[in-house]
Amino acid sequence: MARGNQGRAIFKDDRDRQRWMETLGQACAKTGWRIHAYVLMGNHYHLLLETPEANLVAGMKWLQGTYTQRYNARHQVGGHLFQGRYKAVPVEAAHAGYLENLSTYIHLNPARAGLIQAGKEKLKSYRWSSYPSYLTPPRRGPVWLERKRVLGALRIKPEDGQGYEIYLEGRTLELAVKAGRAGLEAQWRALRRTWYVGGEPFAAKLREQIGSLLEGCRRESHQGQVKREHGEWAAERWLQQGMTALALREEDLVCPPKVSAEKAALAGWLRERSTVSLRWLSERLHMGHYSNACRGPRKMSRDAERKRTQSRAKLDRLS
Repeated sequence: MARGNQGRAIFKDDRDRQRWMETLGQACAKTGWRIHAYVLMGNHYHLLLETPEANLVAGMKWLQGTYTQRYNARHQVGGHLFQGRYKAVPVEAAHAGYLENLSTYIHLNPARAGLIQAGKEKLKSYRWSSYPSYLTPPRRGPVWLERKRVLGALRIKPEDGQGYEIYLEGRTLELAVKAGRAGLEAQWRALRRTWYVGGEPFAAKLREQIGSLLEGCRRESHQGQVKREHGEWAAERWLQQGMTALALREEDLVCPPKVSAEKAALAGWLRERSTVSLRWLSERLHMGHYSNACRGPRKMSRDAERKRTQSRAKLDRLS
């Protein structure tokens, strides 16, 4: 996904959206990408894509650069259209549940953002996502859109567009109910904050691959986005070791309170050992406002502070 520079719109009208679709189709022809789901919003977009030829970086550079040139030429403006580099999250596609969750999140974005009224309008009335194409016969729609994997994750046959419509319009109705919306929002917060979508063995494999790639590289040799990502990977590796030392599970981070003794200890410890931002720490540790990642200990009771000190001592022994 990528956002507009300073949160500004990247599509001013349907002509821009159509131009984006044309550009995406050309990118797929050049790269061999398979798009499993997409949605165009006002100031950002989401793609669930597969790269058989491992050419994500080159393809995204062409896609965003070419669309920016076309957008600027049409509107007679200059400069950056997108806010920095796109965000790419690896997905454990072998597990059907992750494809189901991601595609549902992408397709429900217009309802969640209020672009259609959940419970009053059909989700399929929003043209600028892959969802309407899922309801057409397999030979219709963009040639680069791959529908079998997502439908297979739901055990729906490719030709059964009605089955997918029943499923997704039902999820849309959940957004109109307070309890249903709360449940979906909780799932989506986890998706937005994560650096991978998959199980722990999948994450361990990713850490091992990244560790081998970075082995022998000095931190000072990384610049810009690469440096930031290096810091996040390093912090994640430290975090997993720290959680093991404190006997914490991933679900323990999600549970209240936002500022616990263990979270405060982890936040301070990770700040000393990585270059990640306070915002990254607060989101990863589920601490609420980013200031809690640095000011949390000041709000604690004496007993909580004692527990934080004990937790910090366990973490320091890892060092």
